[in-house]
Amino acid sequence: MLSSKVSSGSHGEDSSYFLGWQEYEKNPFHETLNPNGIVQMGLAENQLSFDLIEAWLEEHPEVLGLKKNEESVFRRLALFQDYHGMPDFKNALAKFMAKIRGNKMKFDTSKMVLTAGSTSANETVMFCLADPGDAFLIPAPYYPGFDRDLKWRTGVEIVPIRCVSSNGYKITEVALEEAYERAHKLKLNVRGVLITNPSNPLGTSTTREELDLLLTFTSSKNIHMVSDEIYSGTVFYSPEFTSILEVAKDKNMDLDKKIHVVYSLSKDLGLPGFRVGLIYSDNEEVVSAATKMSSFGLISSQTQHLLANLLSDEIFTTNYLEKNRKRLRERRDRLVMGLKKAGIGCLKSNAGLFCWVDLRHLLNSNTFESEHSLWKKIVCEVGINISPGSSCHCDEPGWFRVCFANMSDQALDVAMERVKFFVEPIAMSTYGGNQKRTMWDSRRRSLINKWVSKLSSGNYESER
Repeated sequence: MLSSKVSSGSHGEDSSYFLGWQEYEKNPFHETLNPNGIVQMGLAENQLSFDLIEAWLEEHPEVLGLKKNEESVFRRLALFQDYHGMPDFKNALAKFMAKIRGNKMKFDTSKMVLTAGSTSANETVMFCLADPGDAFLIPAPYYPGFDRDLKWRTGVEIVPIRCVSSNGYKITEVALEEAYERAHKLKLNVRGVLITNPSNPLGTSTTREELDLLLTFTSSKNIHMVSDEIYSGTVFYSPEFTSILEVAKDKNMDLDKKIHVVYSLSKDLGLPGFRVGLIYSDNEEVVSAATKMSSFGLISSQTQHLLANLLSDEIFTTNYLEKNRKRLRERRDRLVMGLKKAGIGCLKSNAGLFCWVDLRHLLNSNTFESEHSLWKKIVCEVGINISPGSSCHCDEPGWFRVCFANMSDQALDVAMERVKFFVEPIAMSTYGGNQKRTMWDSRRRSLINKWVSKLSSGNYESER
């Protein structure tokens, strides 16, 4: 006999978001070893600024050597650590979060709960704020992993707030009220609203007006407001990032017990493998319960030691944030330009590690079945893994999330060439003509051979 969790299949791995990853893992692209493999553009990782962190580590070998003031701290780190977290690390993390927000607010470390990444933080928040069968409203499109992170073990339900492309997916009062009423018709007790700011998958920062609306709405319904701000340091175009806490302060709601923030270093510092996340709340009961729950997923003491030293270096963090934003902006623009050359547009974005790409003109019909067929062709035939909008609970077929920061410039160039190969015959077929198609097929083979030869030779420029 096994538990219902084992047999229910409610984890969400049957989503095309996860299935695309599985196809990529069977045949991963490599510039020289496997140039015909699948390019991974479904993974929201930031690999553009590793060199900055690596340079700092080379300059501070004593940190990796587990030393402080030339004395070993190995024994202290090897022993059991209190699950409240190391004070030096929490202080450094609080200052880093404040710096990202323009030092417009300070963070009280007594209101911080450390967790093993934002996945753990979000699930812990659900355990603290809702019971099985309760619901949270989330603006859609939303991160596909939430169907696993927020629901699988907690039993909490998600009700999408339906946002639309016609207004740039802005959160409106009508959409909020409609989602709230829909939840009640389903006999679900709404316990709160959760947003990602900046948005995953849209790559847009939530405006101050939207945040004001959200706080007014949650306050009027006497429900919780949770803001996942793990991309807060990735805003590279205006409008600048505005935290829910900043708006709460302006509305004299900064001590509200129903406002909570989730953060991690996975995106802003590109360290998902370090498993560093946190919950920030002014609710003492939430902080107390979440701290007890954190014992099931602690951050290792050596990780806290290393990052306490790195984040305490004000010169490094200032330089890192500035250069990282510049590199993300340049990479995003490079992707947008490459797609534009292929006749493909994107939602105007200013943050994140991805673009929300419009492929509606490539659908055979305005259906999710057509979207799924297009997605399978892109993954299996074109050799690019991207995430279809349906996996993000988008109501409109034909939108896709495309990540741009987890690869080299060369890999992105290969992906853009493949997109052109795929799209141009479709455009040409509109005008008919077997001769044109034959000429294109010949050119396509020639270009593929050129790229394979170039990549195999290893004769390509450095990443930056």
